[in-house]
Amino acid sequence: MTNRRASSKRTRKETGKPASGAGVRETSRPWHHMPDGTFRNPPGCASRGQGRMKHAGPFFLEMLKMGARKVDVPEGHVVPRPQAVRELNSHAQADDDFITWLGHASFLIRIGGLTVLTDPYLTTFAGPAGLGPRRYVKSGVPISALPQIDVLVVSHNHYDHLDERALARLPNKEKMTVVVPLRLARFFRERGFPNVIELDWHERYEVRGVSLTALPVVHWSRRSGFDTNRTLWAGFAMKSENHHLFFGGDSGYGPIFRDIGEAYGPFDTALLGIGAYEPREMMKASHATPEEAVQMGRDLKARRIVGMHWGTVLLTVEPPFEPPERFVKAADAEGYEPENTWIMRIGETRDLAGSWPSNA
Repeated sequence: MTNRRASSKRTRKETGKPASGAGVRETSRPWHHMPDGTFRNPPGCASRGQGRMKHAGPFFLEMLKMGARKVDVPEGHVVPRPQAVRELNSHAQADDDFITWLGHASFLIRIGGLTVLTDPYLTTFAGPAGLGPRRYVKSGVPISALPQIDVLVVSHNHYDHLDERALARLPNKEKMTVVVPLRLARFFRERGFPNVIELDWHERYEVRGVSLTALPVVHWSRRSGFDTNRTLWAGFAMKSENHHLFFGGDSGYGPIFRDIGEAYGPFDTALLGIGAYEPREMMKASHATPEEAVQMGRDLKARRIVGMHWGTVLLTVEPPFEPPERFVKAADAEGYEPENTWIMRIGETRDLAGSWPSNA
């Protein structure tokens, strides 16, 4: 990707239609569009198949052992729900930008007057019909206490990011706008969301003065056993007059982050996955290590980095509370000030204009 390519991205207005003269796709197929209709990661980035089968058996055996054990949640990891709701309501009534961590990759984000909900994994299981990994902490705020959502942003279709049971319980579906990567619109429309915008990488959609741009990340997609990489995955840049935020969705590390930083940076805040990284040979094309997440922040030219995708559900075999320690240590080594390295508590709300110590 170059600045030239970034400048040719498609722009959509609130009607959901391309801006005049900007809606014609290139006749040549983009790199990440495969001839069979599937998608792939950006050039130079790892592919999910590399090293996976060799480690699959031991990995699943270890996950079975871990799933049978109770996770010891450290004191202070979760804000008590009544307190979390009070603090969220207090911020929601003000005009300032803020973020609330609901757990994993799910945030409430107030930016430019919009209330945005990301990757809503808000119920118990990361899987269909009560199957799959089980959360060991609840969502930071109950669904019934969420403020009205203006924009729902979903990075890809994995169950720990796209929770169908949570979607069914969200109110005001007819009023919110859903922004998703390619080929996910039908999923939402079939579940009662009429206002859905699909974006390819580098396409932009604007809502009430806030732009949302889908950006390439290093991951994959699958909802069943027969649809691997049939829908796209993405991170998102959210830009208002006063703040520029990067939501990483789910991603391994790759040179694409330097390209994004050059074309779209700098960012004020970057929400970056720091968990689910072991065994490395299996996970390097899906999830970054804490050290790689810090490098993503540097590549993106992010002033502040926020660790996410940890401390909520067991997906891989590293110790569940190892990621934040490594993240803070790596950030310090890379020159990030403690007030710009955020490890949040589940349910915690912080002003985006504020300054916080990393262990607040």
